Amino acid sequence: MKLADLLKGVRIIREFMGKEELSPDTALYSIANSSDVKSICADSRKCTRGSLFIAVRGAVADGGKYIRDAIEKGAQFIVCESIPEDEEMPVRRGERDNIIYVVVKSSREAEAKIAVNNFGNPSKKLKLIGVTGTNGKTSIATLLYNLFTELGNKCGLISTIANYVGQEKFPAINTTPGPLELNSLLDKMVAQGCSYCFMEVSSHAVEQERVLGLEFTGGIFTNLTHDHLDYHKTFENYRNCKKRFFDMLPPTAFALTNIDDRNGEFMVQNTKAEIHTYSRTKMADFKVRILEQNVEGMLLNINGTELWCNFIGTYNAENLTAIYGASILCEASHNDVVRIISSLKSVKGRLEYHKGEDNIIAAVDYAHTPDALKNVLSTLKELKPQGGLICVFGCGGDRDKTKRPEMGAIAGELADIVYVTSDNPRGEDPMAIIENIKAGMNAQSILKAKFIPDRKQAIQAAIVNAKPNSIIVVAGKGHEDYQIIGTQKFHLDDMEIVVEAFKLRSNV
Repeated sequence: MKLADLLKGVRIIREFMGKEELSPDTALYSIANSSDVKSICADSRKCTRGSLFIAVRGAVADGGKYIRDAIEKGAQFIVCESIPEDEEMPVRRGERDNIIYVVVKSSREAEAKIAVNNFGNPSKKLKLIGVTGTNGKTSIATLLYNLFTELGNKCGLISTIANYVGQEKFPAINTTPGPLELNSLLDKMVAQGCSYCFMEVSSHAVEQERVLGLEFTGGIFTNLTHDHLDYHKTFENYRNCKKRFFDMLPPTAFALTNIDDRNGEFMVQNTKAEIHTYSRTKMADFKVRILEQNVEGMLLNINGTELWCNFIGTYNAENLTAIYGASILCEASHNDVVRIISSLKSVKGRLEYHKGEDNIIAAVDYAHTPDALKNVLSTLKELKPQGGLICVFGCGGDRDKTKRPEMGAIAGELADIVYVTSDNPRGEDPMAIIENIKAGMNAQSILKAKFIPDRKQAIQAAIVNAKPNSIIVVAGKGHEDYQIIGTQKFHLDDMEIVVEAFKLRSNV
């Protein structure tokens, strides 16, 4: 693609070819902007001859430091916020004179717009539904993907667990990929005939302009609780970042918001989209009531229709109402939607059950925030397990430390026995993280707690020592099949350990 076509909509400050500044009245200007770009990279290691390298200024690394590496690998076009000094550049004779530099206002914004331009804005060619909030994003996006696939549509999914183009699976590194990967996935979906894409939209993705330039058919807000304050610094920053997603929705889109959450109405205050609401406790466009529930599922009434579903808990009732509402807003049939919701199964790592001997049930869940942990434990406590409610959890290292004592207090209050262990300790001492959690527990909670830094040992101990008719919650990692210790990733799958632990229990 021509450089000029890739740069449409990008806020350019200055352009250079070598050391000479370009302007529309210079001969070099037309040469530069009619040049063919062979590939686009935000990672200098992927550059080849004729590449355009976008030197993105990130939260951790500044891409400007890798311009030299990109040029040495063959990059001919550099998009950056500032041109490095001469002494930092390659020294081979004449090399810099052939390089075209485009100095932009924001490298993140430029990356997003270049990505959209490169792939011809594939988001315009399908119905793109974004889901944002602290909890419930993965469940809602994945279940919508499953529901609309069951309706006979070819669909795409962009989520924390995995990305799908139709039935083809692609690994997920971030909840929301970077602009180049994201638009590439959307382009694959269009090429393979997908008519819908359901996508998690993280606060990081909004802040880092990853979804800039995409055209959404609808947006869903789930809830907002304590999370990611290590990145956003304040709850207000985190909240406002989520709100920006709804601010960017076009008038042709719908904005579906949970008004049971105290930030639900705030999210859509300035949106141009058509506003719709869902609720469990208030008057809303889409209303749900829980009529009854047990460990197998619950009976709901959604907008006057009763249906049985394979989920439990108020938060799942809310998630299913969001799914129902979004489906109706996408013009699906009420009867078809109700029928399929009744058959949907839990998403991997989201209250995923395994039943062992002695009527002991272990549930693996991704709950890694105070609110999510409280929701899961409160839901299972309502079932009044005769053998007691047991909680195994930890907190991630090098992440928001303020939620650790809060989660310790919640587990100590709601569970009968607590196993405090490691999550992904990363660069922190696991025992130091455990002490932070312990600081939130009162004396009574500490007496019923066990502190075992080895996660596998903690899960095994919880299951082997559980009384008959117990429910065990293994919280924090959910679908993840690894543990990060230091800078290394080790295989660790909570559900695999749960299954092994039940076998171990039967042999004790």
